[in-house]
Amino acid sequence: MANGLEAQGRRRLLISLFLLVVLFVVWFSVRQFNRYMAPVNPFDKTAIEVNIPGNTSTQQVAAILADHELIRNKDFFVWYCRLRGYDAQLKAGLYQLRRSQSMSEIVDDLVSGRVAAVKITIPEGYTLQQMKELFTAKGICTPEEWDKAVVRSRDYPFLRDIPMRENRLEGFLYPDTYYIRHDTSVDQMIELMLKRFSEVWNRDFAELAKQKGLSVYRVVTVASMVEKEALFDSERQRIAGVIYNRLRDGMLLQVDATVLYSLGGHKEKVTLKDLEVDSPYNTYRHTGLPPGPIASPGAASISAALQPEEHDYFYYVATPDGHHVFSRTYAEHLKAKKENRGK
Repeated sequence: MANGLEAQGRRRLLISLFLLVVLFVVWFSVRQFNRYMAPVNPFDKTAIEVNIPGNTSTQQVAAILADHELIRNKDFFVWYCRLRGYDAQLKAGLYQLRRSQSMSEIVDDLVSGRVAAVKITIPEGYTLQQMKELFTAKGICTPEEWDKAVVRSRDYPFLRDIPMRENRLEGFLYPDTYYIRHDTSVDQMIELMLKRFSEVWNRDFAELAKQKGLSVYRVVTVASMVEKEALFDSERQRIAGVIYNRLRDGMLLQVDATVLYSLGGHKEKVTLKDLEVDSPYNTYRHTGLPPGPIASPGAASISAALQPEEHDYFYYVATPDGHHVFSRTYAEHLKAKKENRGK
């Protein structure tokens, strides 16, 4: 009898201890949950600009917020977003967040995309003229303000050897998606794009260019022609190879895109009369590279200009679907033109 009572007492004690542990775990979990959800500083209402780039993972967003001391725990942020089904719903943009916001309020801002900025996308291959038209349409500047801004002296290593002229920045305003404040000036926008080019060049291309003995100006000039000529990434290195082959042999480059740049606009077809335009950029009349870039190339075209495909092609002609037929001899080229231009 006594043993039975003792056993019951031990069971009750164990149950009581188990319940106490459970209650402690629940209390501690709720306490930690509330702590991590709470504002980092409920009294700090200073607006902090936070840029969330496109294609950023939840873990990367958590790291960005933690770097700005806007959340208390990165792992908890990731867990919370996944629990709520927000893992793939955090939107890119430039935000104004505060340390007085709770974590749930910050998440709500990111999911709803309550950005504090205007989104502006500069497509790869855009010229200064096209950017001028875009910025004017977006209300960032007037045409006159743009004209003054692009000729203003700017201290970047890649610009130092370029003479002052109205298209001095051609090729160096990096094509990308930017998130800017509503009151961003055209000068600030240009600086943002030049800095972005500098970042991309120094991170991905500067060392290879140095190894090959190529200047940034030469690389970007070739890349700009590749950008305007190639519609598909698979052809960029091959087109770059054609350009270098013709340069090596002292041939006219005969790149249609340089003629269009000389004419100051876009046309579906380049006519024989167009080829006669009197411009140093017209590679049907002048050997060697044009005086400078003819557009802003993206990373794929810059890479192609640095790592062209090695081959013995000297000609190419566009097909109706935007691809190209490459030829080794002029006779092959004429045949390809006849077969494709008539379609």
